Amino acid sequence: MAKAILVVDDSALIRKQLGGVLDKAGYDIGFAKNGAEAVDFVQNFDFDLITMDINMPVMDGLTAVRQIMKIKPTPILMVSSLTSSDADITFDCLDAGAVDFILKPGTITLKVEQSEQEILQKVKASLLVPKNSLKIRKMANIKKAQISSGDSTKEITTNITKKTEHIKKLVVVGSSTGGPGLIEDIIKSLPSNYPYPVVVVQHMPDNFTAGFAKRLNNYTDLDVVESKNGSILYNGQIVIAFGGKHLIFAKKASGAIITRHKEKNHRFFTPSVDEIFLSVPKVIDPKNVLAVELTGIGDDGAEGMLELRKQGAYTIAEDETTAVVYGMPKSCWENGGAMKKMPFPKIVDEILKFGRE
Repeated sequence: MAKAILVVDDSALIRKQLGGVLDKAGYDIGFAKNGAEAVDFVQNFDFDLITMDINMPVMDGLTAVRQIMKIKPTPILMVSSLTSSDADITFDCLDAGAVDFILKPGTITLKVEQSEQEILQKVKASLLVPKNSLKIRKMANIKKAQISSGDSTKEITTNITKKTEHIKKLVVVGSSTGGPGLIEDIIKSLPSNYPYPVVVVQHMPDNFTAGFAKRLNNYTDLDVVESKNGSILYNGQIVIAFGGKHLIFAKKASGAIITRHKEKNHRFFTPSVDEIFLSVPKVIDPKNVLAVELTGIGDDGAEGMLELRKQGAYTIAEDETTAVVYGMPKSCWENGGAMKKMPFPKIVDEILKFGRE
């Protein structure tokens, strides 16, 4: 039996365009013109997925997401424009329980075939999310613990303030569908004196990654930045990969590690987790690297994680008990790339422990 999808948008053109893509893919489609209609539909019919516009009359998308998550949790895929205001609200919607987002068909600059492929990929991933796993994220403040190592906390903090570029160890994290909230939790958990860089590749369009980094920066005393081509990597810094190109590491003659942007290639996702994983051994001994693969559809990261493990990196994949979509981490586990698989809270513990070693 075909999956039922409710398309919610006040624009008749977007309903027609998005509905056409989904109908051609074999889904049963329903339509609603605003959030209030969507809430009414959800109470009377069972949908496997909802695509939700953000700015609508009568009831906006964020309010609708919150109400649906309270009365009848259903996977929701936000439909966003490329504006910075839409990006901010989209992250609020993810915190309210939406699982992911797509760009409005009219705002996608890719070829039509690529646009449809991207939409259907996100739809497929969102349909895999169990309804009983959906919930509004709790925005509780996490108390940050101080890390003690051979140096005093004061000395470590001072070093980070000076932006030391001699990198002894490195944490690299890859994620996709369901990942933004987990990345947020990791950032909130890191103490202000975390001694190593944390670099994150989250599948996200280029107009969203700067806003994502800015949002995360509000949750930590550490410096959260969007990656820049040629920027030096510093200890105690959190780098969010720019969404428009692949992020890789390179090295200056001085020995400093820098971030480089690489043009799109054959890989479906940009930025790609595989690209950054595969570049790690070029700049640092993998024995000093923690590589983490979180939730997401597909196998991006599996190739790179396997190579890192072969060279001695500590590699972890999120397990099926907490992954919103157990695809990417499953691929890393099944191909032998991940040394361990564990629920997300334990992964956070391992990242903290890595900072004490």
